[in-house]
Amino acid sequence: MIRKTLAAVAVALAVVLTGCSTDGTPVPVASSDAPSAAALPKSDPVSLDIPRIEAHSSLVPLGLNPDNTVQVPSVSTPLQAGWYQFGPTPGEAGPAVVLGHVDGNKQKGIFYRLKEMKPGDDISIARRDGSTAHFVVTKVDQVPKDVFPSDAVYGDTSDAELRLITCGGAFDRGEHSYVDNIIVYAHLVVGGR
Repeated sequence: MIRKTLAAVAVALAVVLTGCSTDGTPVPVASSDAPSAAALPKSDPVSLDIPRIEAHSSLVPLGLNPDNTVQVPSVSTPLQAGWYQFGPTPGEAGPAVVLGHVDGNKQKGIFYRLKEMKPGDDISIARRDGSTAHFVVTKVDQVPKDVFPSDAVYGDTSDAELRLITCGGAFDRGEHSYVDNIIVYAHLVVGGR
């Protein structure tokens, strides 16, 4: 049931990530072959640290809006990232999802530089149980919102994986939204206290 809900809201997610900006530079698709670590038990995430792009944020839980679109952090606080609470927690088996804005409220957002991520880059997520889930980027992709890869983002995985999502591409002034999403794929490489 959760996976069906995740897939159903994935398309809506692509539409609701507004208040984002990018210069339209294509993001190359690439991959990393770093080995995966064993999944961790469920524990809510509390903060995110991405050294390569100098992104540091607490993490707020995000659910669904009344119209079944995925909630995003408030565009008035664009430096706040959030995690989709109806999916796996970061470090648990399956694809955990973290969302953030590129910009908003006339300032840079937490994922302003997300498109600069490369395979092999590190992502750390501190968890409520005191452990830290360490991920390594395997792929960075820029995709049109109207063909959002729901299965790749939300589909079941046997390993603990992470998806970071924000807006990208050109700005559609008529829709007041960006036409693409930047998606960073990563997998757990080390986890512990």
